[in-house]
Amino acid sequence: MDYQPTETRNRVAALRQGSSAAARRASLVLGLRRAGWLLVLLFVWQVLAWVGPWPEWVFPGPLQVAAALAELFTSGLLLPAVGRSLLRLGVGYGISLAIGIPLGMLLGRNRWVEEILGAPVLGLQALPSITWLPVALLWFGLSEAAILFVVVAGSVLAVALSAESGVRNIDPSWVRAARTLGADGWHLYTTIFLPASTPALLAGAKLGWSFAWRSLMAAELIFISGGLGQLLELGRQLNDVSRIFAVMVTITLIGLVVEKLVFGPLEEAVRRRFGTNVD
Repeated sequence: MDYQPTETRNRVAALRQGSSAAARRASLVLGLRRAGWLLVLLFVWQVLAWVGPWPEWVFPGPLQVAAALAELFTSGLLLPAVGRSLLRLGVGYGISLAIGIPLGMLLGRNRWVEEILGAPVLGLQALPSITWLPVALLWFGLSEAAILFVVVAGSVLAVALSAESGVRNIDPSWVRAARTLGADGWHLYTTIFLPASTPALLAGAKLGWSFAWRSLMAAELIFISGGLGQLLELGRQLNDVSRIFAVMVTITLIGLVVEKLVFGPLEEAVRRRFGTNVD
């Protein structure tokens, strides 16, 4: 029987192309279904706003919310507020990652650090982030530093606990094998603990991102800050529920964009790297 490597490669390439085309079709169908369900939900929402027992200014429909969103955009209020909030969020979230990941890895591998800081970290994680705001105002006054402090305090411990869980769940045989090959100290962290705990670190980063958003909105609602939280507060002061919903839609859209462009691709890459992709 003759061996034909070129023909075999062509068949493999054809199978891969067919699988890729099928995956694209399935993704398209799923996207269309989701869009259809979204339209249905928007229609139901609008009908409830029309026929509900409450006035439209109390429960506006998507048409009124879209008009309010357009008004915020054309008036020049929305984009500066988005930019300022995202800048604060990025700085605070970056600080949370820089502190939380090393802290969590130390909690997971160092007995003394775990005995000293384990219980306080676990207890403080259950503390709502808004409770840090009075402390931040007393320490830093009405300033950007107060907002950043609340963002960091609200998200850093979630990142740390996820990192700790990821390090604790590493297969001990990997650590023994690395030590047999001469890895020790910080080299062990960079070659074993950090790469092997990547899925847990990514989950913690995603959780920390959501906590940072909540903390930021809580801080911006309290005093004039020029961010999305201030737009929410102005909507409350004006009894303008449409404006409040419009800002909430903006925050939701930002979250979806970050999920699709940042966390989604990262999660897909991690699943492929660790062989947990079921596609």
